[in-house]
Amino acid sequence: MIILRIVYARNTYFKLIKQINLVQCMLIICGGELLHSGNFSSGIIDLGGLQVYEASTSRSTLTKVWGGYQGGADDHGFSVYEPTGIPEGFFMLGSYCQPNNKPLFGWNLVAKDVSANTSNPILKKPVNYTLIWSSENTKIDQDGPIYIWLPIAPDGYKAVGNVATNTSGMPSLDKVMCVRSDFTDECETNGSIWGLDTANVYDVRPSNRGIQAPGVRVGTFVAGNPNPPPISCLKNNNPIPNHMPNLKQIKAILEVYSPVMFLHPDEEYFPSSVEWFFANEALLYRKGGGIPEIITLNGSNLPQDPHNDGAYWIDLPLDPAVQEIVKKGDSKSALSYVHVKPMLGGTFTDVVLWTFYPFNGPARAKVEFITLNLGKIGEHVGDWEHVTLRISNFDGELKQMYFSQHSKGMWLDASQIEYQTGNTPLFYSSLHGHASYPHAGLHLVGQNAVGIRNDTDKGNVLDLIAYQLVAAEYLGSQVVEPPWLNYYREWGPKIDYDIDDELKKLEKLFPGRLKSVIENIVKKLPSEVLGEEGPTGPKEKDNWNGDER
Repeated sequence: MIILRIVYARNTYFKLIKQINLVQCMLIICGGELLHSGNFSSGIIDLGGLQVYEASTSRSTLTKVWGGYQGGADDHGFSVYEPTGIPEGFFMLGSYCQPNNKPLFGWNLVAKDVSANTSNPILKKPVNYTLIWSSENTKIDQDGPIYIWLPIAPDGYKAVGNVATNTSGMPSLDKVMCVRSDFTDECETNGSIWGLDTANVYDVRPSNRGIQAPGVRVGTFVAGNPNPPPISCLKNNNPIPNHMPNLKQIKAILEVYSPVMFLHPDEEYFPSSVEWFFANEALLYRKGGGIPEIITLNGSNLPQDPHNDGAYWIDLPLDPAVQEIVKKGDSKSALSYVHVKPMLGGTFTDVVLWTFYPFNGPARAKVEFITLNLGKIGEHVGDWEHVTLRISNFDGELKQMYFSQHSKGMWLDASQIEYQTGNTPLFYSSLHGHASYPHAGLHLVGQNAVGIRNDTDKGNVLDLIAYQLVAAEYLGSQVVEPPWLNYYREWGPKIDYDIDDELKKLEKLFPGRLKSVIENIVKKLPSEVLGEEGPTGPKEKDNWNGDER
C-alpha cells in the first residue's frame, strides 16, 4: 500500500527528487515497493517484436549536431540532435530538433528488431537518400550549413525520420533504419519548430490519436512544406495497455506530480466537490416541465445512458439564498477527479485532472486602458476544467502538461512550466472563467489592446493531491466510476438572457470604433463560455477518448 503524507513526498525529498531517476523516486516514496514491476517504466517498450527505447536530453543520450541562431520563435533559431550512447542492438530512426527559445528538453526513439524474422525483418537500411533541405544559402548565424536527408526505404518499408548532417556528403546507409510498413502509421505536422522565408521545420505526430489509436510518436521532424509528410510514425502491434501503470503506480505518479492550482486573489466563484454541490440540493430538470428532482449525493438518480439530447439539465437549488452560497463553491471540499488513459500507442500515460466549479462568473473586457464587466455574459452553472499530465511509460517522467482554456488549450514541455517545490507543477485558474494557464498575468482573447480578459495571479491555493480516481478504462473493474460521471447531459441550464441585449447595454460605454470589435470577440467565444448551452461533463468532451486539441 502507498500510505504517505503529502509533506513527505513533496518537501522532505524535494532535493533528492531533483537529482535521481523518477523510478528511483517512486521507489523511495513507496517505501521500497517495486513500482517498476510489470512493464511500466521498465525502460523499453515492445511494439510486438520491435523494441523501442527513449533517447532523451534528460539522460544525455541526445548529442547536438548543429545549431542555427536566427529565425523562428523569438528569432532564436533551432538546433538538431541525434541519439548517441544508446543500448546495444538499437538503431537510430531519425534526428531530433527543437527551437532555441526554450530549455533543451526532448526525446527521440531508437529501435531494435527482436522478432528473429531474418527473411522479413522489421528494420532495414535505406537504399538511398534524397536531400530535402540545406541551410548553406540561408543567411543566418549558424554552425556552418546543415543538410537534411530523407531516407529512401526499400519496398515494403517506410522512413520514420530524417537524417541531419553538417557535411554535404550523403550519410552512410548504416546511419539510420527504415521500418516495415505494418509497424508504421500515418503522421501529420504538429506546429512549427522553425521558419524563415520559404524554409520551414515542423514537429511530427500520429494523425490518429486516442486511447485506442496505435500510432507512436518517434520524436522526429520534417523540413520544407510537406503535406502530407514524407515520413511515417511507428505503430504498436501489441495490446496498448501492456506498458500502462497499475493502481499503485498511478498513486505514486500522483504523489510526485499532482499539481498545485492558484486561484486569482479576487476570485469569488470557487471549486467544490461534486458531492458538496449535490448535498446542497442541486436539482435535475426534465424537458417538458414537472417538478425538479433533488440529486442524490453520488448522482445515482441522474440519467445514465450515453446521450446528450437536451432532455435533462442540472441547475442550482430553488432557494435564492442557498443559490448564492452554492455559486461561491467550497474549496475545502474541492478535489481533482482523475482520468488515466493511454496515449500515443500506449507509450505515454495521460493523467487528466478535472476540477468542478458550481458557477462560472461574468466575463470582463479590456478596452485599451479600461476594464469593463460584461454583465451576465459568461455566467453559467456547472463549470468543468482540467489539466493533463503526459507521463512517459518508458521511465515514469513527466514530459508535458496541457492547460485547458475553454475550447482550446496549450501543451508545454515539463521544462517550460512552473514548479511549487521539486516535481510539483503549478498552474493558474483565470478569474471568473477558470481557464488554466501556465503563468500569471493577463491572457487576452482579442486583438491589440481590446479583448476578453483572462487574469491569473497567485491567490488561494488548491493542492490537487486531494483526488479521486474516477476512470481508467484499461484497468477494467479495478476502478469503479461514480454514477455522476456517466451523466452525459448539461450540468447547467441553457442561456436565459439575450446576448444582443447585453451587448447593446455595454456598447453605450464604448467609443464607436470599438463597438464592432467587442461584439465580434464576444460572439466568437465558445457557447459554454457564453452560457448559451449548459456545459457538459467530462465524458462528453472530445479529449475523454481522444487527444487534447
